[in-house]
Amino acid sequence: MSTVRLEHVLHPCRRENPRFSLVSKKSRISRLNYSRKLFSNGRSFCSFKHPRAHTVKATSIDTAPLKSSEVENVLISKTFPLKWTQTVVGKISVRLDKKEDEDDDKWQLTVGCNLPGKWVLHWGVTYIDDIGSEWDQPPPEMRPPGSIPIKDYAIETPLKKSSSSLEGQTLHEVQINFNRNSSISAINFVFKDEETGAWCQHRGRDFRVPLTDSALEDANTIGATKSFSAWPGAFEQMSTMLLKEEGARPKVQEKIGDAEEPKKQNRHLEAFYEDYSISKEFPVENVMTVSVKKCPENDKNLVHLETDLHGDVVVHWGVCRDSDKIWEIPEAPHPPKTTVFKKKALRTVLQLKEDGCGSWGLFPVDNEHVGLLFVLKLNNNTWLNYMGSDFYVPLPSESSLPTQTPPGQTGDAEKQDVLSDSNIGGSVTSLEGSYKKTAEENQVVTDTDVIIKEIRNLVTDISSEKSRQMKSKEAQESILQEIEKLAAEAYGIFRSITPTYVEEDVSDAETLEPPLKISSGTGSGYEVLCQGFNWESHKSGRWYMELLEKATELSSLGFTIIWLPPPTDSVSPEGYMPTDLYNLDSRYGSMEELKILVKRFHEVGIKVLGDVVLNHRCAQHKNQNGVWNIFGGRLNWDDRAVVADDPHFQGRGNKSSGDSFHAAPNIDHSQDFVRKDLKEWLCWLRKEIGYDGWRLDFVRGFWGGYVKDYLDASEPYFSVGEYWDSLSYTYGEMDHNQDAHRQRIVDWINATNGTSGAFDVTTKGILHAALDRCEYWRLSDQKGKPPGVVGWWPSRAVTFIENHDTGSTQGHWRFPGGKEMQGYAYILTHPGTPAVFYDHIFSHYRSEISALVSLRHRNKINCRSTIEITKAERDVYAAIVDEKVAMKIGPGHYEPPSGSHKWNLAVEGRDYRVWERS
Repeated sequence: MSTVRLEHVLHPCRRENPRFSLVSKKSRISRLNYSRKLFSNGRSFCSFKHPRAHTVKATSIDTAPLKSSEVENVLISKTFPLKWTQTVVGKISVRLDKKEDEDDDKWQLTVGCNLPGKWVLHWGVTYIDDIGSEWDQPPPEMRPPGSIPIKDYAIETPLKKSSSSLEGQTLHEVQINFNRNSSISAINFVFKDEETGAWCQHRGRDFRVPLTDSALEDANTIGATKSFSAWPGAFEQMSTMLLKEEGARPKVQEKIGDAEEPKKQNRHLEAFYEDYSISKEFPVENVMTVSVKKCPENDKNLVHLETDLHGDVVVHWGVCRDSDKIWEIPEAPHPPKTTVFKKKALRTVLQLKEDGCGSWGLFPVDNEHVGLLFVLKLNNNTWLNYMGSDFYVPLPSESSLPTQTPPGQTGDAEKQDVLSDSNIGGSVTSLEGSYKKTAEENQVVTDTDVIIKEIRNLVTDISSEKSRQMKSKEAQESILQEIEKLAAEAYGIFRSITPTYVEEDVSDAETLEPPLKISSGTGSGYEVLCQGFNWESHKSGRWYMELLEKATELSSLGFTIIWLPPPTDSVSPEGYMPTDLYNLDSRYGSMEELKILVKRFHEVGIKVLGDVVLNHRCAQHKNQNGVWNIFGGRLNWDDRAVVADDPHFQGRGNKSSGDSFHAAPNIDHSQDFVRKDLKEWLCWLRKEIGYDGWRLDFVRGFWGGYVKDYLDASEPYFSVGEYWDSLSYTYGEMDHNQDAHRQRIVDWINATNGTSGAFDVTTKGILHAALDRCEYWRLSDQKGKPPGVVGWWPSRAVTFIENHDTGSTQGHWRFPGGKEMQGYAYILTHPGTPAVFYDHIFSHYRSEISALVSLRHRNKINCRSTIEITKAERDVYAAIVDEKVAMKIGPGHYEPPSGSHKWNLAVEGRDYRVWERS
């Protein structure tokens, strides 16, 4: 199991290095609500191996460990992941001092941090003649080694481990040297933790170190040249820092006279040292292993709990008699150090293991009880439960025990664990094995490497008795729906960086029929999506009618779904700043033209997605303070519909459940009236316009659980969310491991309970690096699977290489030029739901895209297709999909393996080839 070592930051943050001998001001604590993922070094944090068993003596609860020879007596074994957060306090230090052994004009600014992380200083300077507080880049001689220019306004410099670090403490710092007689009046900076993408500011604004008297006019300056008052919460986390394009910089309001002449700059500098306390939350992952065996003397169930948690662990527990799971206190005897809690439960302090690495306990339970319930309390008053509910351990009854085997017929095959789960439709825990049942009843579950395969087998077992009374088609529908629900649950339970246990298994795709009942997260599973617009489409004023003429052509190319632009009247012509949601006369055309277009696409067999902006909405009226937060139109909400933690719009709602979109009021989806109105609006769009589903804009802004609520109400055929997030980079170069990035997307999908898919931004980013740098090895993760969302949850991954934001005339993140067809050769042959950009369809790529789409349909490649990566080297990537299609991209050589199958070249182009099996 992978853990984070925090010892080096748990010591007092006292600096004894002579360079930091100045007396610091009183520290101010502020919280950085990080959510850093833990690396597992290629292993799951949840062990599927047998827990260390203990000998059970019928006459005593305080027992010695089990001998290894007795492990076969274990009837049930389950492993629960334990996830909790540990807060670590550290310091950021800022020191300004004259350089030693230098003349009086040579000064040095040293900025440090002693918390773990990949800290980067994002900084710039203000020159004497600058008006306002915008940043500029410092002169080259001022930039420390390793600095990277950011456009034309800032520099990013990584903090490096300091030679002044003491034993048990690590200080990362950067030193900036400057001449005080230069034309610079202030140095501005903020911190960035590249591991999380979080930003850290001073009082919600930039740190500002003044070098002249005029720079002191800013209220946010730091240093000994200005008196300071206590400021609670000196630092604040920003999940996203909005910087204007091409030369825009973070602004700070200043008083600027209309006719003021530049003042003469006073160059008196004073050395100072300040530190600021900050806290960072680290997720910690432990396990609780539960095993059950029978006591040979009194036939009671003996439940053994073992955990690697350190310190005092209290089990708050009880038993239940039926599936209602109503807590009861079991009869004595009870384990040592057990007390009664309010006559409703027991509290038992677990015993420390002999090696000191964790604790354990043994709990006797009568046969009349069907389960044991518990939660955990740690010595820091932290409570741990399981997915928001109590931990539940089902206990074996007499009828469920394995049949005894006659003497002389024993063997390894009989050493089996009991597979048990408290609620098949809900939480799923790690599974060890299963009761060995007859072939007519259930299939034996043996593979514990992939959790989804376990889920599929389990659902098949449970459904087998029902299926005898159902038609075959109905049975398959029921099983597939169970699988979809359980897969979504599994992603919430096992959230490791390299989650072996959460990957969607599709190895039995040929034994189960394709999905017979549509799921909003997948559609039919065989969809090919067309984005039916670009960033300029609104300019003609009749886009709907232009697209109407292309409906038949798009259908003939093989597209099954088209994504239309936002239909609502909007402050911005592109549609992403909506006002009155029921006004569908937009720059793309009228509401009636939209109806005609949707009807036409339906006639040619194409489903239609509406682009709905639910995160934010532009107000039509100002409040009494002159702030735009009062809405008009049919949904005339007041400022209660706006989140409270966006100071720009002074909302009276609750705090946001996601990231803020600062250009417009962010809607508070926790308000009942807001959710009610939005659900009615989506249902109205479905009925009035005929939309079949949704493309959801900026879903980072609100909790995925609200999305589930909206989708349950509007019942779309297909849904995909735009969860846009920055990939992981180290000093400007993309990291090979992007597990943390795709995990955040998977977490959002899971929050919707799998009711929506998401654009696979991870795959797009990795394709960029692989193709642009000829590093095709990037297209295989550490386990030999696709490195994007498509490698973990393919049925919910909507793959793409370009859209209206990344390409078109915006070009925010344009795909490597001339290599677009390699990208399409990848996404159109791989699992997931591929999306093709409008500009590429109606270009010289049209015939090649058409050939790949046709090949995909011809070979029935779907969102759950299996993939075997056969080559991932510097100059070539190759894979075989469903054992029917082979493909390669890159300039390197590859041919499908020869053998019993013959491969025919079907499609080829510049640096890509695709074969079909004959």
